[in-house]
Amino acid sequence: MAQEQNFIVPLADYLKVGLHIGTKFKTKYMANFVYKTRPDGLVVLNIQEIDKRIRIASNLISQYKPEDIIVVCRRENGWSAVKLFSKYTGIRVFAGRYPPGILTNPNLKTFIQAKLMIIVDPWVDKNALKDAVKVGIPVVALCDTYNESNNIDLVVPCNNKGKKSIGLVFWIFAREYLTFHGKNFTAKLDEFVEED
Repeated sequence: MAQEQNFIVPLADYLKVGLHIGTKFKTKYMANFVYKTRPDGLVVLNIQEIDKRIRIASNLISQYKPEDIIVVCRRENGWSAVKLFSKYTGIRVFAGRYPPGILTNPNLKTFIQAKLMIIVDPWVDKNALKDAVKVGIPVVALCDTYNESNNIDLVVPCNNKGKKSIGLVFWIFAREYLTFHGKNFTAKLDEFVEED
């Protein structure tokens, strides 16, 4: 129980949104984050590792100005959470299709220079990941048990498919980011994890 008190959010919040429930497929890249495989074949992630990585990611993200970070989320289950994250932090978000070339082609009107990228799923958001690698900016990625960690600087192991689990991660990121920068964070967790 003493360990639970050190979590960035109560253990019940992690469990309630299924943040630790992976898929039936596990890559060698994610093996270090696995707690066990359930009898039904679902792989369960280690909550202590998830919490540790969310802390590290929150600290890393907080080192950057809002205009230097971009968040990419092609997975529809994450759109609401990343848009709320943007609303509260001012960090640029691409929910839906990632516009090709915005990081790599300075001739585009939409060209931007970023110093950090956060992606919700490295498999679905692979084009954004490739662009980040081309321009040499670090990538923080939410990775489920089926993900590979090639070209990712910081893996945050979690259920990156569930709307509520993505919502919890981005609520924590927003809270920690604003707290670090001395700003008040008023959003309730329910706002990030509620069903539409």
